[in-house]
Amino acid sequence: MKFLVVAVGHRTPAWVDAGFAEYAGRMPREARIELVALKPAPRGGAVRRVLDAEGERILAALPANCVRVALDEHGTLVNTAELAQRIARWQQGGRDVAFIIGGADGLAQSVKQAADLVWALSPLTLPHGLARVVLAEQLYRAVSILHNHPYHRE
Repeated sequence: MKFLVVAVGHRTPAWVDAGFAEYAGRMPREARIELVALKPAPRGGAVRRVLDAEGERILAALPANCVRVALDEHGTLVNTAELAQRIARWQQGGRDVAFIIGGADGLAQSVKQAADLVWALSPLTLPHGLARVVLAEQLYRAVSILHNHPYHRE
């Protein structure tokens, strides 16, 4: 199984890149994380046009037949144990999973509608770079639970 993080925003601070790389590097061989950073649409004009342009690029970047998880502050809250259970089910289905992080204005409605799950990492509004790091850490933690690794403590 492969986790793909499709994120709008290609220039992030060094701490974001380092944090994401730290957790991606810890993942076991059978659950790798790959980042696809998409250039944001040019700002100006209607926000909906910007979102639609980014949405088209996001959907085009997704592999066929993958599980699509859109990250949105209004999505379903899922705790780490529940995430681990979902990952186990996705592994059994033999499909890769794409996690989608929108740009400064969020995600186009078309992306949310095409998602198998709309997930809120937190009820807080997070900067998109921080969301990348939190997502990578939570994927590592959930996979650690599935492997009975002591990283996760309850």
